Amino acid sequence: MHRISVFEAFDAIDPQKQRRMLAFLQSLQGLGWIEGGNVRIEYRWGGTDPERVRSVTVELVKRKPDVILASGSFVVRLLQRETQTIPIVFTQVADPVANGFVASLAHPGGNITGLTSAAYPAGADRSLELLTSVAPRIGHATIVLNPDQASHVGIRHAVEAAARPLNVQTTSAEVRTAADITRAIEASAHEPNGGLIVLPSPITTVHRTLIVELAARRRLPAIYPYRADVVSGGLMSYGADPVDQHRRAASYVDRILRGAKPADLPVEQPNRFELVINLKTAKALGLEIPTTVLARADEVIE
Repeated sequence: MHRISVFEAFDAIDPQKQRRMLAFLQSLQGLGWIEGGNVRIEYRWGGTDPERVRSVTVELVKRKPDVILASGSFVVRLLQRETQTIPIVFTQVADPVANGFVASLAHPGGNITGLTSAAYPAGADRSLELLTSVAPRIGHATIVLNPDQASHVGIRHAVEAAARPLNVQTTSAEVRTAADITRAIEASAHEPNGGLIVLPSPITTVHRTLIVELAARRRLPAIYPYRADVVSGGLMSYGADPVDQHRRAASYVDRILRGAKPADLPVEQPNRFELVINLKTAKALGLEIPTTVLARADEVIE
């Protein structure tokens, strides 16, 4: 019996985890792998404490599973430090090359491969375009990013390039703590016609509720990376669909269990981006969502 370890950093604060896992299991079953039959799946959730995530990483690697499904750059980086032999399939990693996880998308070259969550520069361009379509008065956008994530440098440059023809000024707010987030949003609120572009990172995921509440209090239109942000009260989100990524990740796990090497499996870019809009939040901000944007939405929360 083969063993698969599924490892994600967050648990209770991530309401979408069940949808992702169901998609992965159903896709795996369609490929002939039955949980409890010819494959055993072990789930690991690190929670919000970085030290606990690190200890879970060490414990998981010691168990030597046949393959690890890992979500997010933070988890993949910890796994990379602990093993260069156990195959790792990642999802929700914005730029695996910049992060040093793979040598290139076409030729990963090591024990790590998977599905990247960003297509440059389209993802960044589209986020700013959507935000200004919903809130056309925006003249200044604050990019909430984590300077420790290499991929955020590329995303920031893409947003800055997209902002120029839209006559939108941008500021980068580097956040590592809740206090940083509070300062960044308060500063953005002092800019006339401000808005927020929140990039995906462990810090913005852990403090999702804080960001949403501060944005609402300061009446700042904001676009987020995940559907969960909008379910929590955020205005809108745009990004690679994590459920679809987990569904597609099953084919990587299947090929590895049948003898393929991660080094020979090219990293795939996303083929489905998800737009989610919260009409209640839009109304509270005094915004009317254009019908053209509503028509593009994958989900509208009322």
